[in-house]
Amino acid sequence: MKIIFFFVLTFSITVLSSPPPKYDSIFSFGDSLADTGNLLLSGAIKFPVIGELPYGQTFFRHATGRCSDGRLIVDFIAEAYGLPYLPPYLSHGKDEKFEHGVNFAVAGATALDPKFFYDRKIGQILWTNDSLSVQLGWFSNLKSTLCSHKQDCAKYFKRSLFLVGEIGGNDYNYPFFVGGTITQLKATVPAVVGAISAATAMLIEEGAVELIVPGNLPIGCNSVYLTLFRTSDATAYDKNGCLKAYNAFSKYHNSQLKIALDKLRHKYPHAKISYADYYGAAKRFFHAPKHYAFTETLVTCCGGGGPYNFNNSARCGHVGSKACSDPKGYANWDGAHLTEAAYRYIALGLLNGSFTTPPPTFSPIHAF
Repeated sequence: MKIIFFFVLTFSITVLSSPPPKYDSIFSFGDSLADTGNLLLSGAIKFPVIGELPYGQTFFRHATGRCSDGRLIVDFIAEAYGLPYLPPYLSHGKDEKFEHGVNFAVAGATALDPKFFYDRKIGQILWTNDSLSVQLGWFSNLKSTLCSHKQDCAKYFKRSLFLVGEIGGNDYNYPFFVGGTITQLKATVPAVVGAISAATAMLIEEGAVELIVPGNLPIGCNSVYLTLFRTSDATAYDKNGCLKAYNAFSKYHNSQLKIALDKLRHKYPHAKISYADYYGAAKRFFHAPKHYAFTETLVTCCGGGGPYNFNNSARCGHVGSKACSDPKGYANWDGAHLTEAAYRYIALGLLNGSFTTPPPTFSPIHAF
């Protein structure tokens, strides 16, 4: 009896001490909401302000190429699964491997190829030509260094999480900022959603089995939109002070994206395709800022004056701008991007399954 008891006790301890299952790697695609340094490394802009303080001041204490004061959603997801922060793809060395994943996102990137914008005579305002299709090409080039044959890749990608975005926001930002109307932009939604859907399908064909595809944020709450499209018509704003028409546009894009993802689920039943509701996760702190310890949600932390502290001639990092003393109290960082504090709340909502449908397979193993 003593020997049997010892065996059972030992077995129980072994089971209890085994590490919880988690993702072994993360692959991220998208734009400035996810870029951890690719735009900076690409040399697309000679002296980008995202390469200098106050960008990065809260967490990293120096600029990293992230469009925020600190960590992004993808950084919090990596932390939650005990993985290192994703290195930007363009940081790779000749013989370097990204066994725990890599970030292909580029600030300013679009879901549609640059030709779409050049054909409409606005290509010159693009931050970068590294669109979603370029990022997919980078992934294809890298794949052979991660796994050598189909069986090997299947095993590797089974424990990998693919973040397909956020992407698509810039496909609307660029035209909106040069005078495009909501009606005109609504007509481009099928093409933008189609590009995101096609990218998701390609990644599944390449071996991805678990993918999270985010929708767009409530752009009507962004300081840049609130400044550029400011109006004396009180009915244009919701009870939180956001522009109703532009938030409705974001919701339209998101509704079309959800329909497209549902079609992909039927086509690829073996893959787990989750929709990440960035809109819903963010709208919470615009609706109830004090509940999330925010003192300001519509006014930017870093800017050059004006009703929303966004001034196009003195944007964050430029002469005439300055950053607030406590970014944790702000949701908006520089007008177009959110603060680390805001991104943290969005990430929490995604990881606990409240704003991810269906929720991630593996539960986070670390708190943040």
